[in-house]
Formats: sequence, C-alpha cells, structure tokens
Amino acid sequence: MTIAALYEIFRQHPSIATDTRKLKKGDLFFALKGPNFNGNQFALQALEAGASYAVVDEDIDANDERIIKTEDALSTLQQLAKYHRERFNIPFIAITGSNGKTTTKELVDAVVSSHYTTYTTQGNLNNHIGIPLTLLSVKDDAQMAVIEMGANHQKEIAGYCEYAKPTHGIITNAGKAHLEGFGGIEGVRKGKGELFDYLRSTNGTAFAYDDYNYLHEMVKGISSVTWYGTRNGTVTGDVKTSEPFLSVAITKGAGFDEINTQLVGAYNLPNILCATAVGKYFGVPDEKIKQSIEQYTPSNSRSQLIEKDSNKIILDAYNANPTSMKAAIENFAQLHADKKVLLLGGMMELGEESVKEHEALIGLLKQYKWENVVLVGGDFSKINHDGYIYLNNADEARNWLQQQQLQRAYVLIKGSRSMQMEKAIAF
Repeated sequence: MTIAALYEIFRQHPSIATDTRKLKKGDLFFALKGPNFNGNQFALQALEAGASYAVVDEDIDANDERIIKTEDALSTLQQLAKYHRERFNIPFIAITGSNGKTTTKELVDAVVSSHYTTYTTQGNLNNHIGIPLTLLSVKDDAQMAVIEMGANHQKEIAGYCEYAKPTHGIITNAGKAHLEGFGGIEGVRKGKGELFDYLRSTNGTAFAYDDYNYLHEMVKGISSVTWYGTRNGTVTGDVKTSEPFLSVAITKGAGFDEINTQLVGAYNLPNILCATAVGKYFGVPDEKIKQSIEQYTPSNSRSQLIEKDSNKIILDAYNANPTSMKAAIENFAQLHADKKVLLLGGMMELGEESVKEHEALIGLLKQYKWENVVLVGGDFSKINHDGYIYLNNADEARNWLQQQQLQRAYVLIKGSRSMQMEKAIAF
C-alpha cells in the first residue's frame, strides 16, 4: 500500500495507537518493535479491541483485510507523518538542546497557544516515535505547531527534520549531555546544530540566546536570526530575584517590565526570554505573553517547588548532566536559607568523562556550606565522597530523608532519569 493510500485511511481514522493498553476504538494501530517487545504479536488483539486497521511488518496468520503489511512499520509511521506535515503551510517550531528544551517547549507553547490554535509535543515524546505521533496529532485547524526534539547521537536531529520540516528552530544550549553518544562537547554542538543546518538550507528562522558565544558560530549562514539575551537581542532581561521563584526583569523588547514565574531557578532565565521573544516575533499581544508565562506551572519533576510540612523541596529530578547539575547547585547555593540539604543522583551517558564529571561536582559542592549532602548511585560509587553521605539508590535516599525529620529546611533533589530521584520524597 502506498503512503498516499494509507493517508486516506488515516484521514478517516485520525488517531494513532502503538500500545494496545492505551488503544481507543477506531484507532489506527502501528505494530512497532523494540528491544523487549514486538507489536506484531499484538496486532490481532488490537483489532479485537476496536482498532480500525493494524499496520504490521511481519506475516500475521489471519485473513483480515484490516491488516496492512509494510516493510517496516516504524518507517511507515514516519513517512505518514511527513506526508501529513507537508499538507500544512504554517510555522513549525522545533526545539532541541542539552538542557531546558521541555520547559522551553512548554513556555513557548503556552505563549503562542494563547493567541493561535497550536499543537505541541505532549510530555517529552521527542524521539523517533514521539515526533511522528506529534506531527500526526496536528489537526486541520492548526495555526502553529511546536515540536520538541531529543537526541543522544549525531544525525538524529537531521533525521527528525526530514519529516518534521521545521520552519523555525531553537537550540536552548549545547552543554555536557549524552557525551558518550555524541563523542564530547564538540559532538554535542554538531549534533544539536543539525537543526540549524536544516534551517540554513531551507531559509528558516532561528531563535538564539545571545549570551552563548557558541550559538553565534552555530547560526552563521542562517538568513533570519532572532536574538534574545541579557544584554543584546530583540528581547533582553535579567534575573530580578529567585527566592525561590524566578522573577525576571524585562529590559527591552516588551511592553511590560517584569515576569513573575512559578519556576524555580535562575537557570530558567533563557527559557523565559526565549518564550517572550517567540511571542513578540509572532505578534502575540504583550498581556498574553506575560500572563501565559506567569500562569505556567511546571510538572513532571522539572523545576518544581513542593512544600512538605515546614520544608521546601526543589524537585528537579527529571534528568541531569554536568551542565544542568552545576546550574542547579549554584542556584541552590544562592538561596537565603539556614538549612540546605542536597540529594543528588548519578549522571548517565557521559562515557569516559563520567568519573571526572562526578568528581568535578564534588569540587563544586565543596565551595559552599551545606547542612547535608547525599550522593546517590551511578558513578558517585566510583569516587571519593569527601565526607559526604553515599547511598545506593533513591529508595535508600527516601529512608534517609524520612529519618532526618527535617524542619524548615530547603531540599534540592536532582539526578538522571534512570535514578528516579523523585522516589526520595515518596513518603
């Protein structure tokens, strides 16, 4: 079956399912494969559960015209997403980066959706499966789309651009993340820079943070660049206060002079300025920009402030790398509080640099005074803890924290996703 013919079926059944446990009646089921699953084995079950059709790439022992055989179900899903994307002549804003891309995506979406009918990546479905599903969720009434792109190796972003076809792009930053897959910091910049490579070749528009010198190099050759930053750009601003919620002073480019957010951490400043600059670029009224950012409430363990008894817990445990960990620690150090406790989980995907980067964090921690520091799992197990507490996992961290019976303390909890550091406050 051709993609055009499959697309006609999709138009009649414009809802995709890849998991029979989440399938709704009428869904178009794609039998995807992974290291530990094979969707082909559930194709008949999907049809029995109400799927309209099942797209498979293995022989299914059934005489059912609702089974559509392709060479590769995932490739077919991506081609279908590209076919759908090409029907639209609207801005598609792609966002990638080492840190802050999901928060930036949420903020940009909050701003533009206040004025335009906008579709965006749900949660962090930002990979080779999530991006096609996001594209296929864009309805005919769309005026704008915001697409998050995650990556841990080179050529990944380039591949996504082939079917997402972004017209505008944001690289939040290019820091020390996924060093193992990218092959060092230069590899990170090259990999993330594939988004700007695409915009360069298609006369697209980039949004870039002026304060990062390397972004000036990365945008060279792009015909349209909108800058934002602390000193230069169409929108400029700086941290007004972060105790603990971030308040930003807007110094140029908007008809308001401050934004009082519900985000924790001065490291969110570029994300706020980016959303403001994007809003201004697309003509979103100032009052909507300000209101949208101020009303945005973080979730999913990202820059959240949780009050538990008399304690204030900063939960920033969705992920971690050397750049984001450094920013979180330095921000935490600036808070005015007598009692500060840190529970830091190990950082993953750093390859040969991992032990050195964990040791560097110990050096950073030593520059400040803390009530307690707890290091949890990962390659923290391979280094000298220098007097700090070491525990094996988040469950042990939860038990330790519960036993402390802290009062009027600030607690920072951060670590890579696999560490599941949010478990530390599950009591």
